[in-house]
This record gives sequence, structure tokens and C-alpha cells, in this order.
Amino acid sequence: MILRESQIMKIHYITGVCALFVVAIHIIMRLIMPFSASLTYNNVIGNYHNIPYALLLEIILVLIAVHGFNGLRIILLELRQNGTWEKCVSYGTIIASIAIIAFGTRTIIFANGLEL
Repeated sequence: MILRESQIMKIHYITGVCALFVVAIHIIMRLIMPFSASLTYNNVIGNYHNIPYALLLEIILVLIAVHGFNGLRIILLELRQNGTWEKCVSYGTIIASIAIIAFGTRTIIFANGLEL
């Protein structure tokens, strides 16, 4: 399935707006306790054991990765315009997005104490 550029831009805008709201929730949750206390090892690991918070981190990871790599894709497509370049850049950013999301998800799962 090939998406039109207008559909890709809609995804870009939606992920940007959603990321703003989700990151705002994340910051509000961090403001509940003093900043230095929120950075202690036990508190950080405790956050990963809180399933709703771990899901929030996963949502942030996916939104920021998709938005960021799509933005990089847009910039790279502005540099050069030809079919081969567009395919290479598009597939490269998709593969990079999947790799970053997989690594981040693995980190969240391992920090949560779950085994794969």
C-alpha cells in the first residue's frame, strides 16, 4: 500500500499534535515529586513497573519516532527529487523508525522486569 504525500503529511501533523499532549501529560506526572527525587534509580525503575506509565512511555516513543523520522524524510526529499532517491529515503526512514521503536520497546520491557 502506497500512501499519497498528503496522507503522509496528515500522519505527520497528527503525530506532532498527539506528541504535544502526551509529552505534556508526562511532564505533569514528573512535576508531582521533586526533580532530584524523580531521577533516583529506584524511582525510575518503579516508574517502569507502573503499567499505565510504561504504556505512556511507549506511546511517546512511537509518536516521537514516527514524527521525527517522517520529518527527516521530508527534509531529505527536499534535497533531491527523483524516484529512486524517494524510495531509498522512504524505506530507510521506515526501517530506522522500526529499529528505534523495537529497541525502545525492548528497553521498556526489560526495565519492567519482564522476560521475552
